[in-house]
Amino acid sequence: MLLPPELFSRFILENRYIIQKPTDKQSRFLIRLEKEAFYGGSAGGGKSSALLAAALMFVDIPGYSAIIFRRTYRDLALPGALMDRANEWLAGTDARWKAEDKTWIFPSGASITFGYLDAPNDKYRYQGAEFQGIFFDELTQIREHDYRYLFSRLRRLKDSYIPLRVRAASNPGGVGHAWVKDRFISSNEPERIFIPAGLADNPHLDQDTYKQSLMALDPVTREQLLNGDWDIEVQGNMFRRHWFDPIPAVHLDAKKVRYWDLAATMDSGDNDPDYTVGLKMGYIDGKYTIEDIRRARLEPAEVERLIKNTAEMDGKKCRVYMEQEPGSAGKALIDHYARRVLHGFRFEGIKTTGSKIVRAQPVSAASEQGQIRILKAGWNTPFFEEIELFPNGVHDDMVDALSGAFNCITPSKVYKLDMEDAKGYGGIR
Repeated sequence: MLLPPELFSRFILENRYIIQKPTDKQSRFLIRLEKEAFYGGSAGGGKSSALLAAALMFVDIPGYSAIIFRRTYRDLALPGALMDRANEWLAGTDARWKAEDKTWIFPSGASITFGYLDAPNDKYRYQGAEFQGIFFDELTQIREHDYRYLFSRLRRLKDSYIPLRVRAASNPGGVGHAWVKDRFISSNEPERIFIPAGLADNPHLDQDTYKQSLMALDPVTREQLLNGDWDIEVQGNMFRRHWFDPIPAVHLDAKKVRYWDLAATMDSGDNDPDYTVGLKMGYIDGKYTIEDIRRARLEPAEVERLIKNTAEMDGKKCRVYMEQEPGSAGKALIDHYARRVLHGFRFEGIKTTGSKIVRAQPVSAASEQGQIRILKAGWNTPFFEEIELFPNGVHDDMVDALSGAFNCITPSKVYKLDMEDAKGYGGIR
């Protein structure tokens, strides 16, 4: 399904808002009328301009509404990123920028909004909205279920002729590499179009200088960005998602622990901070079960509320553990939680030894042997994305919490807990 030549001229070549003439590869992307199309490959292939031009195609039509996503607002606002590029193209035109809504309004009444999908609930910010064009920059940084959810916002009025489009662009790599590759690169679905583009396809860029910059990268990342290689992956060798046995979310009468990793800082929008993670694990009849994961970026006071509320939800039979950092500050923090936050619960600080990799080895071996089940839930996908990249991924907070919980509920530890319960004190602090 292709845009007819006369409409290509009207909506693209004669479009006063698209100030950069599209390259051959960008034109191939822009003329597609299928619902889904993906523009990807090496860095420097003109992805951002292709997406922005696609979003601007129908802004002269009254009622047209589009939204452009990146994972974080910071990503959108970087120099040269999509909001900055949109300002370069649209400043000085008759389009009007509404800063409070991050939206460009056009004389026709059409609009293009910029959005982000950082936290798991961010997608619900757009609940109730409707768009005829939904665009994702750097799709491999977006969660698959967020991408799928936004299809529910794709709709138009009965008599409208504006095509409904979901468009995305990305390089290989990133936490969503596998699902993007499966959906667009490996798929034979005719309604999903993949337009590969490389550095050589973008005459607007100083290709030689940019290529020299990419040569300084590690071999895997260099192949992904320089040659658009979707088959080479930065993958860890300690976990695979198919090692974990998924089971329905049912109540299990097991010994249970909740382990918290507090390696978190508040998200200021200037970086990609770690998360506070609390992983709940049960043990019964030689099987371990990952029952729940709480993951958030919060202020310290909010972290305390999260941990206390979670403990109350888990109940007093579920023991609570927390990594104790070395030194007096770590000891003081554990004492604070024991006396003020988790008073009356079975709580203990755990001093860790060895590297993160060493601490993860026991649970890695158990998962490979099929000893670990996981309750089916919405947090499964980000969990699997993180552990499969470990130790090469950006984040390892869930791996740390998984290792801590497993090491606190081994059979010998469960026997000790049973003996404490029989004596009637249960380790309550």
